[in-house]
Amino acid sequence: MDVSQAKQEHLLALKVMRLTKPTLFTNLPVTCEERDLPGDLFGRLMHDDPSTIKGAETLMLGEMLTLPQNFGNIFLGETFSSYISVHNDSSQVVKDILVKADLQTSSQRLNLSASNSAVAELKPECCIDDVIHHEVKEIGTHILVCAVSYTTQCGEKLYFRKFFKFQVLKPLDVKTKFYNAETDEVFLEAQIQNITTSPMFMEKVSLEPSMMYNVTELNTVTHQDHGESTFGKMSYLQPMDTRQYLYCLKPKPEYAEKAGVIKGVTVIGKLDIVWKTNLGERGRLQTSQLQRMAPGYGDIRLSMEVIPDTVNLEEPFDIACKITNCSERTMDLLVEMMNTSSVHWCGVSGRALGKLSPGASLSLPLTLLASVQGLQSISGLRLTDSFLKRTYEYDDVAQVCVVCPS
Repeated sequence: MDVSQAKQEHLLALKVMRLTKPTLFTNLPVTCEERDLPGDLFGRLMHDDPSTIKGAETLMLGEMLTLPQNFGNIFLGETFSSYISVHNDSSQVVKDILVKADLQTSSQRLNLSASNSAVAELKPECCIDDVIHHEVKEIGTHILVCAVSYTTQCGEKLYFRKFFKFQVLKPLDVKTKFYNAETDEVFLEAQIQNITTSPMFMEKVSLEPSMMYNVTELNTVTHQDHGESTFGKMSYLQPMDTRQYLYCLKPKPEYAEKAGVIKGVTVIGKLDIVWKTNLGERGRLQTSQLQRMAPGYGDIRLSMEVIPDTVNLEEPFDIACKITNCSERTMDLLVEMMNTSSVHWCGVSGRALGKLSPGASLSLPLTLLASVQGLQSISGLRLTDSFLKRTYEYDDVAQVCVVCPS
C-alpha cells in the first residue's frame, strides 16, 4: 500500500497506522453427540478455550476483542483517523524535523497536520507521534501523503515521502419520491438502503426543510400519550435492507398565501442521516438540497377548504371552495353550477364573484344535495373570466360518501 519515493537509506522511519475500534472475536464451534466417536472431546476443548463465553461455548461470538488485521473499509460520512509515528532509528541526533500529512482527493488537497512547526531535535530511539482526524465527505480514491524533512548532524537536509492509497465507499443508497396532495402539502418518501456488509444502528434520520416549508415527521405512532417509532425499539438496518421514511411538508403561511411563489422548481430541504456501526463507530451523511417540480395549476386553482366525509341522502350539505388566481393578470370571475345525475347544486348559477387580482384568493361557500347513495364525485363547476371570455371547467373536484339516514 505504501510506496517510498526515495531509494536511499534515511535516519528516520515513518509508520502510519489507521485507528479503528476492535471487533468481537469470532470462532467456529464444532460439536457432536456424546455417542459419536469423539465423545465429549470437542465440548472440553471449547470449554477450555479462553476465547469462548463460559456457559455458552457454542456461540460464535467470544469475550475477546480482535485488533484490525488490515486497513479495512472506509465509508463516506465516517471519520478517518490515523496514527503517524516518526522514529529515529540511527545513533545520531536529528534536527529540524518537520512532519506533514496531506489528504489528496479527486477535487482538493487538505492539510491534516495538527502542527506545521518543526521539532528542534530528535534523539536516537525517540519518536514524534501525531494523530490526525478527517470526516470523509467524498467517495472515490483518496491518497494520504506523509512527508518528512530533517537535518543531519553534518548539516545535510533530507526529505522523503510515503503515499497511502485507499478507497472511500458509499455506505447508503438514498432514493426520494415526492407526492403532491390536493392541498399545498407535499409528502416526501425517503428510501434508505444499507449497502455495507455489516448492520447499522440508525440513530437519526431527519429532514431539514427549506425556509419555505414546515415539516412533520410521519415515522412515529402515538401510543398511550407517547410516540413510538414505526420501526420498533431497536432501530437496526441489516445489510442490503431498505427502510422507508415519510415526511409531510406544508408551505409556511406567508408563502402559501402567494400562489405565484411556489411555481416551477422549489427547494424542499435536505436529509440528515446519522448512524453507528460496530462498537459505536459513528457516521453522518447530509444529502444535497432536494428539489421538486411544483405542479402547474393553470390560470385558476380550485381547491377544497371544507367538505364533509359523509352526507345523508337527499339532504343539503355545505362545502367551501378556495379559488386562487395563479395568473399575472386581474380576472373578473363568474361561477356556474351544472347538475349531474347524482349530485345537484343548490343556489343561483351564473352569479358574479367580482374581480380577483394576481396571487389573490377567495372563499366560495356552496350547497349541494345528493340523490344517489355511495361514493359520489362533485362535478359540474364552471368559472368564466369575463375579461377574456375564457371558461374553466372543473370535474371530480372532490368525492363524498352518501348514506341513507337511519
